[in-house]
Amino acid sequence: MNIHMQELIAKGKTRSFHTSLDVAPLLKHRPDVLRSTPLAAALEARGEEGGVLVEGQLSVELELACSRCLTPATEKLEIPFREFFRSASDDKEQDEEEDEVIVVEGDSFDLLPYVEQAFLLYLPFAPLCGEDCNGLCPQCGANLNEGECGCSRERLDPRMAALKDFFKQS
Repeated sequence: MNIHMQELIAKGKTRSFHTSLDVAPLLKHRPDVLRSTPLAAALEARGEEGGVLVEGQLSVELELACSRCLTPATEKLEIPFREFFRSASDDKEQDEEEDEVIVVEGDSFDLLPYVEQAFLLYLPFAPLCGEDCNGLCPQCGANLNEGECGCSRERLDPRMAALKDFFKQS
């Protein structure tokens, strides 16, 4: 997904990218991601004054382990993509509003690292199978979504354990 900036800026051209990318190598250090489909990228690059604007949508379907009960849950991610690229050779002074501009060296650059970065930043931090997930029992490990396990839920602060029988009648 190489973009030649001067070609797009000078001629006012638009270039479309419709591709799918294998994201398995990016997810090898994420044990909570059980399976993923290829990342579908539908992007459009167009030359504008001073740079190239790339907009579009990334989509992928992931099977993730729930962070509370470890049950597999499927989630479809629709990731908006919008980045503005400017050549480092331009002598423009950066305005305060240009914090969102990506400065690239040379006339052409590869869009792939920016797409991968957008995908990784959009991954859920703590995926859930549902908002009402009860998780696992901390004592026996039973899935509490399937029913109660019979374990005691009383939590006692270990620092106060010596005082728990202090007021009991003999």
